[in-house]
Amino acid sequence: MSDTDTRSGGKPSLKGLGLPARIPFAKMHGLGNDYVYVATFNLDIAAPSELAIHISDRHFGVGGDGLVLICRSDVADFRMRMFNADGSEAEMCGNAIRCVGKYLFDNRHTDKTELSIETLAGIRHLVLTVADGVVRTVRVDMGKPRLAPRDIPLNADGESFINQPVEVDGKTWLGTAVSVGNPHLVVPVADVMALDLERIGPLFENLPLFPKRVNTEFVQVNSADDVCMRVWERGSGETMACGTGACATLVACALNNLTGRRATVRLLGGDLHIEWAEDDTIFMTGPATLVATGEYFLPHF
Repeated sequence: MSDTDTRSGGKPSLKGLGLPARIPFAKMHGLGNDYVYVATFNLDIAAPSELAIHISDRHFGVGGDGLVLICRSDVADFRMRMFNADGSEAEMCGNAIRCVGKYLFDNRHTDKTELSIETLAGIRHLVLTVADGVVRTVRVDMGKPRLAPRDIPLNADGESFINQPVEVDGKTWLGTAVSVGNPHLVVPVADVMALDLERIGPLFENLPLFPKRVNTEFVQVNSADDVCMRVWERGSGETMACGTGACATLVACALNNLTGRRATVRLLGGDLHIEWAEDDTIFMTGPATLVATGEYFLPHF
């Protein structure tokens, strides 16, 4: 990271980092989980972490939960890099990857309706549903969940961490840890809307149990195929939706016999349809929405 500048509200300075003075972008969201998308095919983004902090600012930037770079790939059709609003790079984002598929097809970077996207969590496969020439929904092969503590990662012994006690804010919660390319802790509660997430979210995110921090899903089970979820994402805080979190939620609920292997996960921004197939592959289906396109003018300080 570069030095901070008090004139930028304590954010790292962008001066001298070789970034373009104007950066074309698209603002998109998957169920309210919004990111700023920048295609790097003819653009060099040399300092993505610093840029993410500035461009994600909802008052002084474009505003969003983070920055997503769409890049060329040597091993898949395209590559996605995703940075949280605090500049940290995340392995994967289910809502963002749906929007990446829409961006690529709608902007004629591809005419394929089945795409492979390289991420830090591995290659993910997308099936695009097109209507009137634009992508409306995307089905994503999210891969197989990882449950071993060493794969999440999690400072615990054993082969899994299922329905285990976690001490937070003077209370014992029961949580199940799942990796869907990034770490999640799924915590069942009686009423998700009654939680003071602004207070307890950071406490869960920074549990010493998780060396790379953790995304935490608080889940209210309505039936065997219907759950409500709120999420506190590491590096971003509460977001309207989390695709990997919805996948982790279904896996955790199924492992604890709270649901079957297919359910609608209801988030603040809308619904995702999740299936955990018999071969252990997780499939996520949901919308991708374009909000605006424009140019971001680099701050002059």
